[in-house]
Amino acid sequence: MAELLLELFSEEIPARMQKRAADDLLRLVSERLTQNGLAFTAAAAWSTPRRLGLSIDGLPTAQADIREEKKGPRVGSPDKAIEGFLRGAGLTSLDQCEKRSDGKAEFWFAVIERRGRPAAEVLPGLLAEAINALPWPKSMRSGSSSFRWVRPLHAIVCRFDGAVVPVEVGGVTAGSETRGHRFLSHGPVVVGDTADYRAKLAAAHVVLERDERAAIITRDAQAACAREGVRWVEDAGLLDEVVGLIEWPVVLTGRIDEAFMSVPREVLTTSMRTHQKYFAAETADGNLAPRFVVVANMLTVDGGAQVIAGNEKVLRARLSDAKFFWDEDRKARLESRVAALDGIVFHAKLGTLGEKVARLRGLAKAVAVAMGADGEAADRAALLAKADLTTGMVGEFPELQGIMGRYYARHDGEAEAVAEAVALHYQPQGGTACPKASEHPVAVAVGIADRLDTLAGFFKVDEKPTGSKDPFALRRAALGLIRLVLENGLRLSLRPLLDLAVAQHRAATVGDRDVVAELVEFIADRLRVSLAEQGIRHDLVAAVFAKGLDDDIVRLFARVEALKGFLAEDDGANLLIAYRRAANIVRIEEKRDGTSFDGIVDSALLAQPEETALVAVLDEFGHKAAGKLGDEDFVGAGAELAGLRGPVDAFFAAVTVNADDAALRVNRLRLLARIRATLDQLADLSKIEG
Repeated sequence: MAELLLELFSEEIPARMQKRAADDLLRLVSERLTQNGLAFTAAAAWSTPRRLGLSIDGLPTAQADIREEKKGPRVGSPDKAIEGFLRGAGLTSLDQCEKRSDGKAEFWFAVIERRGRPAAEVLPGLLAEAINALPWPKSMRSGSSSFRWVRPLHAIVCRFDGAVVPVEVGGVTAGSETRGHRFLSHGPVVVGDTADYRAKLAAAHVVLERDERAAIITRDAQAACAREGVRWVEDAGLLDEVVGLIEWPVVLTGRIDEAFMSVPREVLTTSMRTHQKYFAAETADGNLAPRFVVVANMLTVDGGAQVIAGNEKVLRARLSDAKFFWDEDRKARLESRVAALDGIVFHAKLGTLGEKVARLRGLAKAVAVAMGADGEAADRAALLAKADLTTGMVGEFPELQGIMGRYYARHDGEAEAVAEAVALHYQPQGGTACPKASEHPVAVAVGIADRLDTLAGFFKVDEKPTGSKDPFALRRAALGLIRLVLENGLRLSLRPLLDLAVAQHRAATVGDRDVVAELVEFIADRLRVSLAEQGIRHDLVAAVFAKGLDDDIVRLFARVEALKGFLAEDDGANLLIAYRRAANIVRIEEKRDGTSFDGIVDSALLAQPEETALVAVLDEFGHKAAGKLGDEDFVGAGAELAGLRGPVDAFFAAVTVNADDAALRVNRLRLLARIRATLDQLADLSKIEG
C-alpha cells in the first residue's frame, strides 16, 4: 500500500472559497480513484490562502487484474452473430474462445483477462481530470492558457509511493517543490511524503489546517485580551474568514481612540469587522472596550509594534468617517427624512419607498389592533421604519438599517416601543431570533405588516416565485410572517389583512385572478415547508389542510399537533386502522352500487348489540368531539374520538357488513360511512400514509 500527496499552489484563493474547494478536490479525486479500482483506507484535505492539498493513504500500487467471461451464441450460429459477439468481446477469432455445454447445447464463451495497470500510470490522467473539474464559483484564465482556475496556478506537488507523479495542468507540471510563507520563508521547499511535507511547511511558517489556525487565533486572542484586562468577543463568521486570509497567525491588540467610543457599538464593530477584519473586545460589564484584535500574517522584530501602529492609523481614519456620519445624521430628525423616501424606488411596478411607508402605516395599525396592541404606536413606528435608509451611516453600512433608526429615534425622543419597532421589524431574517410580542408588540405588528405589504404587492403585479427562482425573496417574507405569527401564538385572521394589503396597492391586478386566495395558498405552502423542517410528517399536514385552508396559522398548527398526538397513542393508531377498513369498504361498495352511503342510519335495522352500541357512542363521542372542535380544543377532540376504539373493534369482530338482506347491508354501510365522517372531524384521515 502507498500514499498519495497532492498540493496545488497558486496566488491567494478567496477566503470564502477555500474550504469548499478543498472538499470538492477530495471528493473528485476520491470518486475517480474508486472508479479506477484504486480503493484507499484514509483521506484528508486542507487549504490555506495559497494552496489546496490532500493526502490519500492505503492506495494499491496497481489496479487489480480483471478476469471477465462473456457468453456468446450457440456453436454453429450464423456468421453475423459470431462476428458481432467477437467484436463486442474485443476478439478477432473463435480460436480465442472456449466451447462450453449447458447440458442441452454448446455455446461460445470469451474469457477476457486484463492485467491491472500500475497506479503511477493511472494517476496523472485521473488527477488532471479531477483538478480540471473543480467547480469554482468564479474562475479566470492566466496568460494564453485555456485552463481556468480561481487564481494563477504556480506549482503542483504530486508524489506517490516515493516518486513524482507527472501531472500536468494548465502548462504546470508536478514536481516535489512548493513554497512556504510568502514573507517568512525563502526559496523552494522540497518535500517527500505527507509527513515530510507537513513538517517542512510548519518550519516554513505555514499552518496547513484551518481548524488549527482557528484554534491558535482563539487561544492567543483570549490570552492577549486577558493581558489587557478585557474579554475577546468571539465572532464565528469573522474567524472563519480570517483563517482563510493567513497562513501563520500572529495575534496583536490595538487601541481605539476614546474620541470614538461615543459612537454606537454596532457602528464601531461593523466598521472594524467589515473593512479591517478586526475582532472587538469587551469590558467585564459587557460594554465595548477601547481595544481591537488584529490577526497578522507576519512576525516582526519589534513584536508587532509597527503593525499595530499602522492598523490603529487606518482604523482611526475609518472611525473618523463613521463618527462624522453619526454626528451629521443626528442633526436632522428621523421624521424629517421620511419625505426623501419618495425619491427611492421600491419596485418599478410598485412605486417608491415613500408609497410603501404610506401603505405600511394603515396596515401596521390594523395588525396592531387585531393583536390587541397600540395602533397609534404602530402607525408611528411604520412612519419611521424606513427613514434611516436615507442617512449617511446606513448608506455606508447597509447592514445597520433599522439599528441606526433605533438610535436616531431615541435621540429624537420617540417612544421606546416605536424605536424598538424601527430596529426589530426586519426580524426574523434567516435563522435569527423572532421578536417577542409579549415584549415588543409594536415591532411584531410592523414586521407582519411589512411582509404582508410586500407579498400583496408582488402577487398583485404577478411577480410570484417560479420554480427555484424567487428574485424578490417572497418565500423568505412568507416564512418570516409565519414565524412572527406562530412563535408568538397570534390569533390573526389573515384574509381581511390581506384584503387590506392588496387594496392599498394602486397597481392594477395583472390578469383575472383572486390575489388573496393565491396569497393564502402561498402562505399555506410555506407553512407546509416550515412544518416539514420541524420534523412534522407531511401527510399529517396534508390531512389537516384537506379540511380547508384556514387563514389562522396558529389554529392550523394546533390541529396538526393534535393529530400528531392522537395518532401517537395506541387508541388513535388502532382507530386509524379501523377507519381505513371502514372507508375502504364504503368506497368499494359505493363504486359498485353507484351511490353514496352517507345517509341516516335506521335504528330499526340495528340487528346486533354491537351495532346499537356503536351508534350510541358515535352519537355521544361524535357530539362531544364536535363541541371540543368548536372550542378549538383539538387535543380534547382527539381524546373523545379515542373512545370509539372499543365499540368499533367490537363491531368489526361481530358484524358482517355485506349481509344477504339488502336493507341490512345498506344500513351497515351507512354505519361505516358514519364512522368515517365522525373521525374525519379531526382531519381527513384518508391522507395519512403507512
